[in-house]
Amino acid sequence: MNKKVVVFGGGTGISYLLRGLKDFPIDITAVITVSDNGRSTGRLRQEFHTPAVGDIRQVVTNLSSTDAAIKKMLSYRFNTSSDLNGHALGNLILTAMLDITGSLKESISSLSKLLDVRHTVLPISEDANLTLMGEDVKGNIIEGEEEITKSPNKIKRIFYKDEPNVLPEVIKAINEADLLILSMGSLYTSILPNVICKEVQLAIGDSDAPIMYVCNAVSQPGETDGFKVSDHIKMLNNYLGERNVDVVIASHTKIPKNIAHKYETEEQKDPILIDYEELEKLGVELIEDDLIVIEDNIIRHNSLKVSSLIFSYLIK
Repeated sequence: MNKKVVVFGGGTGISYLLRGLKDFPIDITAVITVSDNGRSTGRLRQEFHTPAVGDIRQVVTNLSSTDAAIKKMLSYRFNTSSDLNGHALGNLILTAMLDITGSLKESISSLSKLLDVRHTVLPISEDANLTLMGEDVKGNIIEGEEEITKSPNKIKRIFYKDEPNVLPEVIKAINEADLLILSMGSLYTSILPNVICKEVQLAIGDSDAPIMYVCNAVSQPGETDGFKVSDHIKMLNNYLGERNVDVVIASHTKIPKNIAHKYETEEQKDPILIDYEELEKLGVELIEDDLIVIEDNIIRHNSLKVSSLIFSYLIK
């Protein structure tokens, strides 16, 4: 019987990780945040009163074994002067299926069958009005995921406007998991929105499964400026309740100077460094390797290599 893995995240980070992990002999449940209120997703939420579907569309597409042209079609964004402008086709399909089925979980299941996805994708909640809140270091309260990412001040904490009704299947997956993975991605808007839910914290607290964090390659402006690997771990531990991160995967790749300069000047992002002594103090097992690749001047994780490390840890 395959080992069971639950991966928490949202957006590009988890999608990229699952692209490599999907082909290993494990059973994956991807738990996705649904509080995004920006771009196509935000407009659809406002018009149709639904949870956010954009991150889910990315995850389902990357888990799919179907033809590359079909995946490209689902990610296609309309460029027009009409109300369709900026909408991703996959977002429209998921919204239509949600209107038909009345359930985001069932809509994802239907799309997964259509796209030959053999793993499970679950929203953290089906609450249509799920709103992520933030407090910055100056005490200002910020409402909405998009507004949090645009905050000019550093974010101090996040929370939900109303406590989410977590999908029962999410709790069941946590209870049955052999490994819990916190994916790379934005700490405040992709990872923590899953683990700040009280029901999820309780389930993780009751679980015997190790908690693994796949550390980001670069910092996030306004969120993790100046962070090293241990700072990410400490932040996650603050929200995990009774549990702490057991193992972290981090890259020791030396980023080319021209790429590092580009990220620093154009995006205010810096490479995340491994601080060995602090990690040892935290009692976290470190798995490090040369995991970063540069594609079109963009820093990315080598998805297959990261996935190989995860699988090796799982079966050791």
